[in-house]
Amino acid sequence: MKSYKKRIADDILIRKLEGKGAVLIEGPKWCGKTTTAEQHASNILYMDEPENRRQNIIMSELNPKRLLQGPTPRLIDEWQLAPKLWDAIRFEVDHRHELGQFILTSSSVFTSSKEITHSGIGRFAYLTMRTMSLYESNDSSGEISLADLFNGKDKIDGNSNLTLERLAFLICRGGWPQAIDMKDEIALEQAKDYYDAVVRFDINRIDNIQKSTEKIHRLMKAYARNQGNQISNTLLAKDVSGNDEHLISEDTISNYLDALRKIFVIEEMPAWNPNLRSKTAIRSSSTRYYVDPSIATAALGIGPNDLINDLNTFSFLFETLCVRDLRIFADALNGEVYHYRDKSGLECDAVIHLKNGKYGLIEIKLDGDKLIEEGANNLKLMESKLDIDKMNKLSFLMVLIGVGNYAYKRNDGIYVVPISCLKN
Repeated sequence: MKSYKKRIADDILIRKLEGKGAVLIEGPKWCGKTTTAEQHASNILYMDEPENRRQNIIMSELNPKRLLQGPTPRLIDEWQLAPKLWDAIRFEVDHRHELGQFILTSSSVFTSSKEITHSGIGRFAYLTMRTMSLYESNDSSGEISLADLFNGKDKIDGNSNLTLERLAFLICRGGWPQAIDMKDEIALEQAKDYYDAVVRFDINRIDNIQKSTEKIHRLMKAYARNQGNQISNTLLAKDVSGNDEHLISEDTISNYLDALRKIFVIEEMPAWNPNLRSKTAIRSSSTRYYVDPSIATAALGIGPNDLINDLNTFSFLFETLCVRDLRIFADALNGEVYHYRDKSGLECDAVIHLKNGKYGLIEIKLDGDKLIEEGANNLKLMESKLDIDKMNKLSFLMVLIGVGNYAYKRNDGIYVVPISCLKN
């Protein structure tokens, strides 16, 4: 039997179960939600189990309370198949007067339903799971901790053996748990299979509207080409339409993106709005990202060798990998990841902002001393614009790199950290 690899979400789930009656775990299909939930459940109901699916749904209509019986925490896997369970769980949480009663999982965003009468506020906590970070898949040593940097650790020391070729593979393999221990050539097929399932089935199931497979292919390819950009729906529509006589409307693009968002295929990054020393117009558009870089490579139909031969595309997709990992780490630290860009063109690839007000600025560079220096200069310019009289003092500046032998602190105080050394 395949052994369970501990996830960063494990500790988050434990914490949330201690504070609420129920926890809803959401995230892309196949990212490990159910497997993680099973580690903490005393009793499990698989709503989508083929031989019992119909009976489960019927029982949820006739007597939903019956499905909630059993030792706790009780896991209700793919609960959204029976929306009436939401209010039933909320009622049980209210009347049992105990925490940590239920764990729910879902592969699509919670949407309103006429069968749900209460938001569940105060009863439910939410946990977003993503694919595995390099630290979780044992592709990062974890010698450098973000938590340590936020807590004021000064000196760092780490060593990386990650090559450009291996990094290209990790981008194309992605963080899909099933792929982690497979042979390389088989592991690379997993993201392609996920992509095919999204295009053929999942994107239609979220709203029960049949969509054009050709348009989905084109959109996902265009979206892949624009990782890390704030491209508008108007420009995406033009990119998708290409030279065709019949343009794809912005409404269609918006509807398709909304469907991809609801099944956790894409996850845009919001803009950061800090207090600045001078009045500067800050761009508020969100930055486009796939939830895992391998979805982009699958959409583009490329593999590791293609990335090696196209370092521009390599750099964009490396950024997507870093953003994925930073989001996972930020969740564990009770924080969010943002992007900054102002009217002058100054931007910062990632800002980790914690709920306690601490924040760190990160520039992402593939490799090379010249790019590290470029990133460091950008960070110092960004730091000079912050008004620390009106906000907390900056916790750290970091250049996060793909390929480099060591993690170290420069004389100017900026950390240089290979992604294969980082953890939460």
